[in-house]
Amino acid sequence: MRVLHLDAGREWRGGQRQVFLLATGLRQLGHEPLVVSQPDTPLLRRVRAHGVAVAAVRMRGDWDLAAARRVRTLIRAWKPDVVHAHDARAHAIALTALVGSREIPLIVTRRVPFVPRSVRVKYGRRITRFIAISRAVRDAMVRGGIDRSRIDVVYSGVPMPEVGEARDWRRERGWPADTVLCGVVGAMTPEKGLDTLAAIAAHLPAGIRSRTRFVLIGGDQEGAVSIGGVEGWRAGFVEEIHNAMAGLDLLWHPSTAEGLGTVVVDAMALGVPPVAFAVGGLPELIESGRNGVLVPAGDAAAFADLAARLITDDVARKALGAHGPERAGAFDAHHMVEGTLRVYLEALDARSARAG
Repeated sequence: MRVLHLDAGREWRGGQRQVFLLATGLRQLGHEPLVVSQPDTPLLRRVRAHGVAVAAVRMRGDWDLAAARRVRTLIRAWKPDVVHAHDARAHAIALTALVGSREIPLIVTRRVPFVPRSVRVKYGRRITRFIAISRAVRDAMVRGGIDRSRIDVVYSGVPMPEVGEARDWRRERGWPADTVLCGVVGAMTPEKGLDTLAAIAAHLPAGIRSRTRFVLIGGDQEGAVSIGGVEGWRAGFVEEIHNAMAGLDLLWHPSTAEGLGTVVVDAMALGVPPVAFAVGGLPELIESGRNGVLVPAGDAAAFADLAARLITDDVARKALGAHGPERAGAFDAHHMVEGTLRVYLEALDARSARAG
């Protein structure tokens, strides 16, 4: 099967990681993926290094006609069995590129738990199937007027990590051996809860703040930082992410909106228990009290209270961490690849039935 993947992201974030895992996973199964993305993106470089065919198309906006013409040319030359758009801009460009080519199934993945807009324009019958990365995303789409029967839930997945040696942040930073390391991992953007982080930290009792350290992994800043009275370190982008996360004691995930939250899966796989707001797809990941802790959305005081209990209770923290790998296994990348492949095959079967 030939699948043309279209992704307009310029950075390496969760969505691009999923495209990479899907394309390389399909190739391992004997299919032929072509990944089309912005010029010189981390996604293109990484999939190319793994032997996947790539093409660069500059995509300046949702309805970029020049980009759509370029994608249309690729479709005519490469003749994919399926076109799969992975973000909002790619979705619009794929729709434009496929005008007049109704025989090629168009699959669109949606990753955000917000009610979609422009449903009549962008979410019409030309899209063969939608993939939602969680039930929360699916339910938001249904509230926006999209027929539930057109949506398949395929959870994002991550490869189970193999860590040789956990990174020793205490030794690197010269922190005391009894400090508890609370990590925040991912894109350092407002929706990931960085604005809330200081409020949470400020609610911690003074004695607990003094024995807590933050490690912020991701983004492009590096250096010492103090957040809400808690000392920490901005590590910036880290290539060996699993080794870095394995050196944490807790994952703080104060995201205000999350389609699913694969960094939480990574943490659980590594035995690092997460503390997170119960937003988006996170309640579908975390079994609160068993492999992590969920907090009412936006309640900084409750977040601080539960985090403080785990900072001071090594036994409870380790018990949560011990149950993490089993839960993470349900979100292995192989399941995501197989689930997506099923959507492709069903779309192709439906096309054949119509043609017959």
